[in-house]
Formats: sequence, structure tokens, C-alpha cells
Amino acid sequence: AGGRKLKRLLGGRARRCGAPHASGAALEPGSMKRRAGASENKAAKKQKLLEELGESWLPYLTPRDAEFHQLATHGAQQSCSLAQSLLPHMCQESGEMVIFSALWVLAAALFSKQWKTRYSKLLLRKAEKIPQELHHIVQEAFLTLQKHDCFFQDLVRIKGKDFLTPVSRILIGNPGCTYKYLNTRLFTVPWPMEDYEIKYCHPELFAACKALIRLNDYLNIEAVQALQGQIFSETKETEDTAVSDREQDFSTFIKGSLLEDQSSLYTPRNDCNSLKHRTSYNLTLLNYMDPLQMPYLKQEPYFGMGNMAVSWHHDENLVERSTVAVYSYSCEGSTSDKVNEQDVEGRDPADWHVGLKVAWDIKTPGLAIPLHPGDCYFMLDDLNMTHQHCVLAGFQPRFSSTHRVAECSTGTLEYIFGQCEIALQNLQVDSDSAALSLKSLEVQVVKEVEGIHNEVEFEWLRQFWFQGKRYRKCTDWWFEPMAKLEEFWKKMEFMTSLVLCEVGKGERTMEQRNEIISCFLPLLTERQELRKEWTARCQCQLAVSLPEEQKPDCHPLWKDDDPSMPLPYDLEEVIANLQTVLE
Repeated sequence: AGGRKLKRLLGGRARRCGAPHASGAALEPGSMKRRAGASENKAAKKQKLLEELGESWLPYLTPRDAEFHQLATHGAQQSCSLAQSLLPHMCQESGEMVIFSALWVLAAALFSKQWKTRYSKLLLRKAEKIPQELHHIVQEAFLTLQKHDCFFQDLVRIKGKDFLTPVSRILIGNPGCTYKYLNTRLFTVPWPMEDYEIKYCHPELFAACKALIRLNDYLNIEAVQALQGQIFSETKETEDTAVSDREQDFSTFIKGSLLEDQSSLYTPRNDCNSLKHRTSYNLTLLNYMDPLQMPYLKQEPYFGMGNMAVSWHHDENLVERSTVAVYSYSCEGSTSDKVNEQDVEGRDPADWHVGLKVAWDIKTPGLAIPLHPGDCYFMLDDLNMTHQHCVLAGFQPRFSSTHRVAECSTGTLEYIFGQCEIALQNLQVDSDSAALSLKSLEVQVVKEVEGIHNEVEFEWLRQFWFQGKRYRKCTDWWFEPMAKLEEFWKKMEFMTSLVLCEVGKGERTMEQRNEIISCFLPLLTERQELRKEWTARCQCQLAVSLPEEQKPDCHPLWKDDDPSMPLPYDLEEVIANLQTVLE
């Protein structure tokens, strides 16, 4: 397979161009809108790659290929003898935890040099290796969430156009966390945690969320141990190159390391903290898709792998070098769904697969690895940055739970409430008259406050209400904090009006006044443009066609003569007046 151009004709010849991602294969959440330069660079790379391919396919390997199994057996003999020489020492001097990590090393050693250098950070965990009780509660959780209509297609924004994702999703995780992709901020349905009072709409939903946090804990432990095993293996390789008698010297090294600090499992303490940081999953994005209900699925364009459910991508908006863990559950199909192995070259189109390739590389064969019900895979360390992955559709409906360490520095309630506190520090209330005034009109203060004003309105309030009433399906947890945010936002509307009043008083020099307007006007203009965009999105054909409970709510929205609001919704006239003053 490595030397020939394999033509995989699963579901028809792959198209070199086609429908946007959201109308064919889904873009994985985390693919946030990038700066224009980065997008153009990616498009240029893709075009160059397709031009190099011409009409041929890149090679890829599946378990059907002899080379795939040769990869797995190439290093087995030497690794087994090494493990056999090490395990007795480990048993005598180290205890059960070390033995467990040694088994991870043994598993890692089953890959060939090619696999080891290119795909060693992809870890597969077959269903039979996972506790049966965990399978039961997790798969029951999927079906419960589906039964209560908790999966929703997202109305996302791609290059200025709205698309409905073919994959239905729900975000579950730490209370107050969010996850943003394609101009869409998803809000976690909180899973049960100490110190949080969470009222679920049905006891079955509580049980489902509880099952998913149990899965989360299990995958966290597995990921930590996998990374520790990887570090152990890499340390072993370093030692091997430095000595002539590799096995004997490495055995001595391991024994010495274990005696020094068994608790770290050969990992420096600061690295242990790093491992914990990179595997502490704070949310899971659940996906559901029934391929037979899709009128169109995009074809995989580089290898000819067939129908894609999720296009090639890197997961984004994650903590750097954090591990992604995925639990896959495709519903059982009938025997008639299976394809005769003798009749198909390449992957079995009846089975779901995860595809993996080195990013923008045409020399290394890709992989298409089948995912059977209950299988898991882990993308360890920096694999998500150096490689791209896709999900290849099978015939049966499939659920997945994708556990992530989301980069939430600007995506939690704690953060945005902190921003509101900063902004409102510039507002003072007269104790006698209750009149509002600003403490400062310094340019930097005004700019910071108005920036926070925009952030609250467009990154939180409008994002939340644009998704309709979906969050009421599981819990009302988000509605109280969103009401509080709206209260803060309304105070910021008054602060904006106070800036306009101060600018119009004529108590400042022209230079001072123009300086305030110059820093203030771009933020006001941005607010106007974003309001127009969000209003249009709420009224687009796709939005109007959604079921009533899923239809976007354009909120906050008010009439220009609303006495409770200090400024009109449409800021066009306000902006024109400020521009006139500057002229």
C-alpha cells in the first residue's frame, strides 16, 4: 500500500470540490474562525496538495492491508524480550502501578518504526478492554439524551454564510463553561459536581450526565497513564542510543529511577503537573448522526476513503498539547449491512472509522481505523497539532463523546462576570438622587468599558438566545446567570449614553473631545454592524425553517422609543452625529 496509489472507490469517486463543510461533512467543533491570513494559507496548502495529487489517490492503510499488521508486529519480538527482562524487577521493587505503566510501554512497542515515528501518539482502546458496566451506563446515557430530544443541529457561520450542521450535538461539562466554534458559543449542560446545585428537568437526565462524568474520569485516568507510558518509552529510547548493552543498561536505569521516586512514575514532578493539566477534561461534546438520513455526505478528497461525517481538521480552542479522548458508539446493525470483505478494497464502508494523516504531507500513508461500538481512541500530546483527523461514516447511526481540555480563559461565567465587574467600577450612583455618572472619561477606561460591553452582548447574550430554547430541555441552570449578565449589560448601555452626554456638553477642549470620540466610535460602529448581522441571522431562511423551540431569539431587542432603554437599538444616527463632530 505504501508504494502504490490506491484508488478507493467507496461511495463514488471523491470530489475535488463540493458543498461547504456544513452542508456535507461536519466541521468538528473547535474549528473557530481564524484570521484571514491563516485561512488563506490553509486554502493555499489544500489547493497545492490537490494539484500535486491530480487524479490519483494518496495511499492509506486499514486492517485489511498486510502492511497494517506488519506495522503492528515489526517491533513485537524485541519489545517482548525487553519487557520480560524488566517486569520481574518492576514486580519486586515497584508495585502494581509500575507494572501497569510497563504494560503501556509494551503496548506502545507493538508499533513499527514508521507507526512509532508518525502515529505513536494515537492510542486505541478496544471495547473489550473497557469495563462492561461503564459501557452500559454511557450507552444508556446516549439513548436517554436522544429520547429527551437533547441533541441539536447548530446554525453556524462559515465565511459570512449560515449553515446547519449535519451532526447534532450537545455540550456537557463543568458548570459555567462554554465552547466556541464557527461563530457559535455552546453552553455546557452542567454535569453533577460538588458545591453546585443543578436541577435537571428529569431524573433520567441527571443519570445521563452522571454517567458521562464517570466516563470523563475514566478517560482522564487512561490518558494520564498513556502519557506516562509514552514518557517512559521515550526515556528508554534515549538510553538505548547512549549505551552498547541496551537492555541491561535500560533495566538498571529503570530500577534506579523507580527507587528514586515511584510516585512520579519516572516523570519529573513538574511534568506530572503538566500531564494533569493536559488531561483534566472540563467538558465533552456529544455528537449524533444517522448517515442514512443525510441527503448528501461529502467524499474524502485525498485518499478516496469514501463518505465523511466530519471533514479533515485539527481540534481548536484547546489547551496546548492537551489530549483528546473519544468514546464511539455506533448502533448495532443487521448482518445485511456488512460488506463482503472480498469485494471491497480499502475500508469497509459499513463501519465507522477515524482517519488520521500527517498535516499537509503526501509521503506518509494515512490510516483508516475502524471504530466498533464501545471503542475509544486518544490523540495524545501534540498529535492534534501535527496531524489532522476525520470521521468516516458507516451505515448505522453513531454517537460519540469527545472529551476535551477546552481553553476557557475567556469562556467561563467566572471570567465574564469578572469583566463586568471591571467595567462597572467606572459607574457611580449618587446616594441621594440615585443619579448615574462616570468616574472617569480617560480614553483607556472608556475603550476598555465599551469593549467589555460588546463582549457581553455579542459573545454571551446573543449567542445564548440565538440557540432558542434548547437549554430548557435539560436544565434551567443557565437562565439565572444570563439574567444577571443582561442586568450588567443594561447598566453598560447607560454608561455608553453617559459618554455621549459628556462629549456633547462642550466642557472639554476640542482635542480632548475628539480623542474620546476617536477611541469610542470604532467600538460603537462595531456594535451597530454586529447587531445588524445578528438580526439578519435570526431572520434568515434556515432560522425561520427550524422547529419553534429551536428558532433563534434576537435578544436583546427593543424599539427605539422604549423608555426603559437609554439608547436606540439602531445606532446609525448616533454614529453619524459623532462622525460629524469629528469632521
